[in-house]
Amino acid sequence: MIATLLREQKSRGRRKMRIGSFEFNLRELAGSMGDFGTLFPLAIGYIVVNGMNPAGFLVMMGLTNIALGLIYKLPMPLQPKKVIAVTAIAQKWQPELIYASGFGTGIVWLFLSLTGWTQKLANHTPKSVVRGIQIALGVMLGWQGLKWIIGWQKLTVMSNEWIVNVILGIIAVIIVLTLRENRYAPAAVVLVVLGIAVVAIKGELLKVFQVGFELPPITIFSFRDIYQGMMLAGFVQLPLTATNAIIATSALIKEYWPERPVSEKKLALNMGVINVIVTLFGGMPMCHGAGGLAGQYYFGARTGGANIIEGIIEISLGLFFSKSIVGLFTAFPMGIIGAMLFMVGFVLTKYVFTLRTKDIIPAAVTAGVSLIWNMAFGFIAGFLAYFTIKYYFRARGKCKSCSSFFELTPDSRM
Repeated sequence: MIATLLREQKSRGRRKMRIGSFEFNLRELAGSMGDFGTLFPLAIGYIVVNGMNPAGFLVMMGLTNIALGLIYKLPMPLQPKKVIAVTAIAQKWQPELIYASGFGTGIVWLFLSLTGWTQKLANHTPKSVVRGIQIALGVMLGWQGLKWIIGWQKLTVMSNEWIVNVILGIIAVIIVLTLRENRYAPAAVVLVVLGIAVVAIKGELLKVFQVGFELPPITIFSFRDIYQGMMLAGFVQLPLTATNAIIATSALIKEYWPERPVSEKKLALNMGVINVIVTLFGGMPMCHGAGGLAGQYYFGARTGGANIIEGIIEISLGLFFSKSIVGLFTAFPMGIIGAMLFMVGFVLTKYVFTLRTKDIIPAAVTAGVSLIWNMAFGFIAGFLAYFTIKYYFRARGKCKSCSSFFELTPDSRM
């Protein structure tokens, strides 16, 4: 009797946290923080080095997250376009050039999605190549996370700061392994609270805490800015976006929610609409990403509630705490962020164990070239490896498929 009453009370509690197909609970909150590892470093660079307006940066990201959550009712990752971000930070671009490059890539993705070229590319991409991209991304994220844990080239080995950073990283990994599926104290929430506590103990929290209302700016850039931004980084960004943000992300969504797939065309259209709009109001160039989605899912996100929660947090920070956000991001312990990134990378690298025998060579070529050069070259190399092997077996009469050479079977496509 008592057990029945407890089950009914627990069930009612769960229903209170659900609105339609959305869930709003600690697990979704934790999932919304799952991709912070890919956001923090580039956000700091954009705001500190390039002088981007924090209010525009955060509010536009928040509004986009809410829109994506409401439309798809699934966790939908939103990240900086990494090639543009890294180039802009390294070359110290003015904000106008960053907004212009995002606008330019948005126009390109609108064209490719509306003409159907994005879907054609996806339909001719072998499963093994997608797996290779995911494995390479996992290695990259895992290695970057490990470097942050050990303070690679930033902290003196065996110094007090280095020891604290490594200990925090190890503690964070233990917390992830023990609390990741805990509904009452999810790992990502515990880690963010721990990080803020460390900042407070170091006496830096009050220094960075400032309250003030600020609206996103209206940004202005010229056609020359668009041309320059596309030539410097925008065109290089496109193939990387196609592989990671579109093809690999769509594949991961199909794996996590097979009954609710999101096509490559829709993801491309998302990025076209998003970047054309947000860059006019101080938003950064944005894209989806398989690593971000893996992070959200790994730390608990299962519905669009995660995006809505993240969006509300970002809008609140942007409107009322934009002057504090730079200091908080900078002071946050990188050992903790590194641990989160390392665990997400580990999850993605596990796809190596799902490869079929015939997929090993194309996947290995894709991952290897991606790690040595970049994902665009890796995609091309893996694509060539797959169809070279297919041609070899077909020429010797060992391929049973009767389809045309470039047509993939449903089992080959994701």
